Parts: sequence; structure tokens; C-alpha cells
Amino acid sequence: MTIARPIVIKPRDMPPPPGPPTPGMDRRQLFEHDDPWVGWLETQPGTAGGWHHHGDRDTYVFWTRGSLIVQFGPGGNEEITLEAGDVAFIPPQTVHREITGDGEHGEAFVIRIGSGPQNVNVDGPDSAADRTG
Repeated sequence: MTIARPIVIKPRDMPPPPGPPTPGMDRRQLFEHDDPWVGWLETQPGTAGGWHHHGDRDTYVFWTRGSLIVQFGPGGNEEITLEAGDVAFIPPQTVHREITGDGEHGEAFVIRIGSGPQNVNVDGPDSAADRTG
């Protein structure tokens, strides 16, 4: 009989997730098993990441350091703000980008549930034709 044991996963020792990177973000794949994907991300101070979506995956973000604005919606004119300790949900196919506060790194723990690509970079917030993954 094999006894299951807890393990420690160090983000900086893990590889980037499959798919294209998003400019301004360091994403790491901590764990992937069937449907769920677990990752870590860090953003540089004052960085505006590229527009992207996560295919048919629900995305849950636990923001652990700094502050973050997530822009989305028509023309990218809607936004939410996260501070350390906040949790956000980003629905599948939601084109968005993250902007980290000036003078502070951002860091988060991310869980995605669903299928398809982890990350699909697009030209802008209204790039509906690019949402094919």
C-alpha cells in the first residue's frame, strides 16, 4: 500500500505553462491534473500585460502582493481592482489584461478549471475573431 504524502512546490523551480507567454508576466505551472490547472504569476511594477483570454477555462485568482487592475469589456473600458488578499473570478473567453501598480511587484496564485488552451493572446479587447484558441 502506497501512502500519499504532501509535497512542496516552489514556483520559481517550475516551468512556464504551455502556450504563448503574455508580455510583462512571469507565469509558472505548479500543477496540472486532468481538468484543474494551478499556477503562480508575477508581474513587474507598472506593467500593462498584453490582451488575452484563457479559452474555455474558468479562472480564479488569489492576489497575494501589490495591487492590480484588470481591464475588460467593450473597448477595455471596464475594470476591477485587486489588492493583496482579494480573489477574482474571470469567466471563460473573457478578453482582458492586467496592469500592476507603480512601484510594486504583483503576485498571485491562480486556478483554472476547464479545457482548451491556457492562454490565447489577442490584438485588443474587441478581438472576438481571435477567441478561437
